[in-house]
Amino acid sequence: MKKLIDLKNVGKATLKDLHLLRINTVEELSKQDPTDLFHKLEKLTKSRQDPCVWDVFAAIIHEAKGGEPAGGGWWKWTRKRKEMQKKGQFHHFL
Repeated sequence: MKKLIDLKNVGKATLKDLHLLRINTVEELSKQDPTDLFHKLEKLTKSRQDPCVWDVFAAIIHEAKGGEPAGGGWWKWTRKRKEMQKKGQFHHFL
C-alpha cells in the first residue's frame, strides 16, 4: 500500500501539513479538494499560505486518485491555479 511520503510531490513540509489537516493515508487524500485543503490549512495555521501550496495539493490529490504523478512536478498545476485566480475562483481564506 502506498504511503503519503511515497507520492512524487510529498516532502517533509507537505507531510507535516497533511498531518496537521488530519490526513494520514493516500485513500483519505484521494477524497479531498485542493481548494478546501488550502483554506483549512490557512485557518489552522492562522496565516496565509503560498499559493504554490495549492499547486502541490492539486498534484498529490491527482496522484492519490490514480492519476499519473505530475510530469515535471507540482508546478504543472500552477497554470490551472492562475487561470482560477484570473476568474476570481481562487483566493486566500485570510
